[in-house]
Amino acid sequence: MSGRCLAPGGEDGIIEEVSGKWYRSVLFRFYLVGGASAFAYVALFVLLRFVMPSQVANVLALLISAIANTAVNRRFTFGIRGTDEIMRHYLQGLAVFALGLALTGGALWLLHIWTADPSRVQEVAVLVAANLVATVVRFLGLRRVFAPKASDEPRPGHVVGPG
Repeated sequence: MSGRCLAPGGEDGIIEEVSGKWYRSVLFRFYLVGGASAFAYVALFVLLRFVMPSQVANVLALLISAIANTAVNRRFTFGIRGTDEIMRHYLQGLAVFALGLALTGGALWLLHIWTADPSRVQEVAVLVAANLVATVVRFLGLRRVFAPKASDEPRPGHVVGPG
């Protein structure tokens, strides 16, 4: 990899080739959003776990946090404003969610095989570890979902750029 990538351009939204500086900025914002999403996910899981089985709590907590994560990453991390291609972004974001669900659900399943009655602390620890792996997968997936294509031209309702 050359350290250069296609990125949203300046005020006119034109796609341009930029150095790794833009990429590092996106990565930093992605980590901020990811940290907030991970906290929300764990909090939702713990609350939902009081009233439902671990797998159901995991699915609901992950789904809610993934939808919010996609919205925030779309706007804050990747600088996409407007509604152009919003359905495609959310559908592809849900596909990335499915990969995260496979990792976290599989980790919980394995924990329950190895330990008959795991504590909430053990469940959360396993989910946090699985989410670290899922975060890498999610970043690579969302970066591909939101990356502008070199052939794209700015369209009405589709403004790209920071903030």
